[in-house]
Amino acid sequence: MADAGSAITVALADDQPLFRAGIRMLIESQPDLELAWEAGDGAQAAALAVEHCPDVMLMDLRMPVLDGVAATHRIMQEAAAAGTAAPKVIALTTFNRDQAVVEAVQAGASGYLLKSAEPEFLLAAIRTVYSGYSVIAPGSVQELFQHAARTLPAAGPDLSVLEVLSARERDVFLLAAKGLGNGGIAESLFVSEATVKTHLRSVLDKLGLGTRLQLVAFAYERRLLG
Repeated sequence: MADAGSAITVALADDQPLFRAGIRMLIESQPDLELAWEAGDGAQAAALAVEHCPDVMLMDLRMPVLDGVAATHRIMQEAAAAGTAAPKVIALTTFNRDQAVVEAVQAGASGYLLKSAEPEFLLAAIRTVYSGYSVIAPGSVQELFQHAARTLPAAGPDLSVLEVLSARERDVFLLAAKGLGNGGIAESLFVSEATVKTHLRSVLDKLGLGTRLQLVAFAYERRLLG
């Protein structure tokens, strides 16, 4: 992983050589980014991520041998087993309402982008996830997960999963799942943003989640938003 002041290392997994060539040129044009390696399928990407862990990975979801969701899951599992930091994964998809995007987020991806994204947006996304934040393609993340939830078997909300949270943590969880930022949550609960951040970190830790985006997916998957 990058040290302070060094370039952000980026890896690319995609089975289309032309697409990889375009991304390679884009990354190499940036003084603060460095292309670590490329892979043409998910199995190769997972193997390379263990041997040469980049800061950020651009992961196509539709690849031969091993798809992007399975590759992301394998990378996260192996990093956890080794006790090492995993790369920040940005899932790449052709469709805005792709069920595989939801699965990639659940597997540990820090966000997703459309493969047709503007170069400036892609570059900003790499820097954003490197800084510890999630990124999503333009459009409503709520709509994406609502669409995915409609494909699940009919069932009531699974409230038992929230029993590990305190009453205030549940409030923070539900407001964050509805898409409110820290400022909006703080205003709704009459607390400081620092307090919201503390509660949110605790919520993520207790539920075994890594990002707010995973929190949203978690809530919709368990029908916790009504």
